[in-house]
Amino acid sequence: MTDIPPGAPAWVDLVTTDLSGAARFYAPLFGWAVAEVDRQPAADGHLVFHQQGKPVAGAGLGAGPQRPPAWMPYLATDDAEGACQRVTAAGGRILTEPFDVPGSRRTALFADPAGAPFGVWQSLGMPGAEVFDVPGSLTWPELTTREPDRAKEFYGSVFGWTADDQPMGPITYTTWQLDGRPVAGMMPMIGDDWGDLPSHWMLYFAVTDTDRVVAEALRTGATLAVQPTDLTRGRFAVLTDPQGALFSIIGTTPRAGAGVA
Repeated sequence: MTDIPPGAPAWVDLVTTDLSGAARFYAPLFGWAVAEVDRQPAADGHLVFHQQGKPVAGAGLGAGPQRPPAWMPYLATDDAEGACQRVTAAGGRILTEPFDVPGSRRTALFADPAGAPFGVWQSLGMPGAEVFDVPGSLTWPELTTREPDRAKEFYGSVFGWTADDQPMGPITYTTWQLDGRPVAGMMPMIGDDWGDLPSHWMLYFAVTDTDRVVAEALRTGATLAVQPTDLTRGRFAVLTDPQGALFSIIGTTPRAGAGVA
């Protein structure tokens, strides 16, 4: 994949407290190769992971008391400065002003009105990830938010997304559409089960065997946040990595013989 339209997911990045520890955890879990360490000053020792010989995700330092470890999506843009203007006009905040990693990208970091962080990615030679929807790559970004109505206004204004709402049990699930194509989802944080977890983006990585990956992740220091569960799309689980970042995995099909929600 080399042509990512503005507003579509372009990249995923892990902000962590332990870069080498994150590499030791994720590389064998997803079959990633640690392809390079970007030591340009703007990149701050940023790791790039490859899947099938192609860039698929990154990781960098920067987590701390005010910024816990987390996975974060980057959305494609052809104008990072214009994205800054749209974000602030729609009620979001700029966390990091646009900066260049020469030969790669121009990026900026934001928080939406509910505080969920995300970035934009303007290609300066690297369009973003080159593989999606295969085992060991991003298959679905999902905004998990306490303010779904404000999110619809915000992301529609900034990226031109439209909301396709569908009932899912007691809640309404939103599929974000860009030019008629689904690009992300939104889960409202309703009820007491969420505790004090802030609004955030949840990233789903494709796997071939959800239960096997869960077992391996637990063996190497992860904790289980949501046990493997069958859905129509596949079997998913939510994990917390050894440094504290949440992420989800989903297999291509539910477990054989299991009921499908």
